[in-house]
Order: sequence, then C-alpha cells, then structure tokens
Amino acid sequence: MHQNIIETYRQKRLSYFQWRSQATFLSKIILAGGIACLTGLLAQVKIFLPWTPVPIVASQLGVMLAAVLLGRRWGAASMLMYALGALAGIPWLAGFKGGAAALAGPTGGYVLGFILAAWFMGNLLDNRIESRRFLPLTASILFAQLVLVYIPGLIHLALWLNLVNGQSVTLWGILWMGYLPFVLGDILKSLVGAAIVKIIIPMEKY
Repeated sequence: MHQNIIETYRQKRLSYFQWRSQATFLSKIILAGGIACLTGLLAQVKIFLPWTPVPIVASQLGVMLAAVLLGRRWGAASMLMYALGALAGIPWLAGFKGGAAALAGPTGGYVLGFILAAWFMGNLLDNRIESRRFLPLTASILFAQLVLVYIPGLIHLALWLNLVNGQSVTLWGILWMGYLPFVLGDILKSLVGAAIVKIIIPMEKY
C-alpha cells in the first residue's frame, strides 16, 4: 500500500513536468502569476534588523519554486512579474510595500537577483538530471542565493545609501548591512529548499 502511494506520486509528479513542457501560453502565464503572488506572500514573513534597512525574508522560497515548477524562462518570467507588479504598485514587497519608490529602495536590487536566480536554477534543473540530487541541488541553490541574488542586491544597496541617503560606506559596511547577517539563514533556507525541491522534481528526463 505504502509503495503504491509512492509510485502513484512519482507518476503524477512526472506527469506535471511533462504537461508543463507542453502547456499553453495562458496556462504558463497563470502559473507564473500564481508563483509571483506566492513570492509576495512569503515576502511578508520578515524579521527587521536594527542596523540595516534590509530585512530577513522568506521570499527566496518563491524563487526556488518558480525555477522548479516553471523552468528557466517562465521561472524568470514569474520573478519579472513580481518585480513589475511591485513597480506598478502591488503591495507585495516586504512590509506590504509597492510602487516605484519601494522598488527603488534599499532592497530593489535583490528583486532583480530573484530573476537571475530563477533563470539559473531553472536552466540547471531542466537540463542536467544529476543536478537534481541533494548535494548538487543544495550547492546550486546556495550559489543562486548567495551570489546571484546578493550581487545586484549589494550594488543597488550601495547606490541607494550613497545617492539617496548621502551615506558613504565601505565594502565591509555594505557586507555587514546587506550580506553577512543573512548568510546563515540563507544556508538553512537553502537546505530546506533543497529538501522541498528534491521531493517535487522527478529524476526522470521530462
């Protein structure tokens, strides 16, 4: 009985990914929009730190799901929808913020990084079956989070501090504000994300 349930799940899982590759444009738009909304909800799971304008958020889990469930193009498109929706005023950035001013604020660069991370992970998982094993999967998620999300995030944060706040900061200051306090949490989120992705994604070619 237990074995039958597992096998049924595996078949359904594979069926979804096979369907995804042949889904209509409208279906993909709906899925991408749904995951953009989910990312907005996850962004409200936040912890503010007293020494930085950048909060700890759970929105990276939305980025992982976008990459896995939609693949590189539509995963990236989902995160682009998230960014454009925020620009248009949808209040789904952390703290229920939205609009051009919020996106141009200290965390706007991280949202750009979401697009890069979704594209990278989606491309890797779709094209390399071996990357779906737990260790390489964890490594790819860590790279996406700690490099692809943070590089544009830190560049944007430095520009915001300098041009908007008139605050000149050192490289160490930028890292302390926008990177180092989040590394441990992102490693834990990457492990949780890798475990979730491992359950969702099939090992068969689709």
